[in-house]
Amino acid sequence: MNIIKLKDREELDAKLPHMPWYIEQFIHYKLPDLSPSSLVEYLRDYETFLKWMMSEGLTAAARLKDVQLTDLEVLKMESIDNYRMFLSTYKPERNNRTTISRKLSSLRSLFHYLSQIAEDDDFYPLLKRNVMAKVAIKRTHKPKDTAAKLEGKLLQDEEITEFLTYIKVHYGVELASNKQAMYAYELNKIRDVCIISFILHSGLRVSELVNLNVDDIDMKKKLCYVFRKGKNDDTFKTPVYFRQDAIDDLNSYLALREVRYKAPKREKALFLAIANGKNEGSRMTKRAIQAMVIKYAKRFGKPYLSVHKLRHSFATDYYLQNDIYKTQEQLGHASPETTQIYAHLTDKTMAEAIDRRSKEGKQEERD
Repeated sequence: MNIIKLKDREELDAKLPHMPWYIEQFIHYKLPDLSPSSLVEYLRDYETFLKWMMSEGLTAAARLKDVQLTDLEVLKMESIDNYRMFLSTYKPERNNRTTISRKLSSLRSLFHYLSQIAEDDDFYPLLKRNVMAKVAIKRTHKPKDTAAKLEGKLLQDEEITEFLTYIKVHYGVELASNKQAMYAYELNKIRDVCIISFILHSGLRVSELVNLNVDDIDMKKKLCYVFRKGKNDDTFKTPVYFRQDAIDDLNSYLALREVRYKAPKREKALFLAIANGKNEGSRMTKRAIQAMVIKYAKRFGKPYLSVHKLRHSFATDYYLQNDIYKTQEQLGHASPETTQIYAHLTDKTMAEAIDRRSKEGKQEERD
């Protein structure tokens, strides 16, 4: 069972009854093709938009559920421009360009469905006028631009080993005077190292990592079996390779998983934590893993590191040794275009490696 997908589906089912009927119809139309996580994002975007309409007096509805189709039909381009401005400037909803484009794309998908696909009893479109058809949504990031933003913010070469060594040894030295923090560190150190090592040697997403069960790991074949993002088939797990470098850390963690985290027999999750007030370990959450990585990264002197940047670090190194299609398959990208960021990243990485090798050669000649 995909635990994250199950939670997203529960959130989706909780939110839907509070939405207008036509949005509920749209979500059910999309359900076979999109993951619950994507549909929850759609609902959050629609919630923001409908609340904004209510605050601006663009609907007489007092509840989200009561916003009428006719309220959408009479929206002007000026209103959409004002909404775009609201998203970019109003503090609680301030977003970057990528997020704003995504929110507008969500609206465009809804309006397209209502005006081009859904029909009333007389076979006419539910929405007679589609203002979102006039809205141009520019592509906000290209692989080259994404690569430029990531430069200098990933772990390269020996930094991967340095980061893991820091967590294993030096982080504890710095905490020596803080008994409470030291206790938590000693309790979870081997698990934390295993998690970070596994990301750096497999490139898994945090959602894929959270969903891993103990029996998803095949040490002999160096394979783990994961639910891939965007795939709605809950009966199939994709095999993903991990490097030999991860095996020692996995073995160290598995040797103490059951005893240290008091894992009940029914708990199949690979990575466990004991929540406050609980006596037994349960599956770690995405938020807990993300917070854990950031905690170590800040002390290591790289506060910009995150779970996703650890994945990027693996991918950059992996791409140096493989082609774009193998990298795409390893990372689970739907399109090779997404994987192209590593082509741009490795251009600079290779140049730096050549310069470094050249300097080392000259130093050896002087010696």
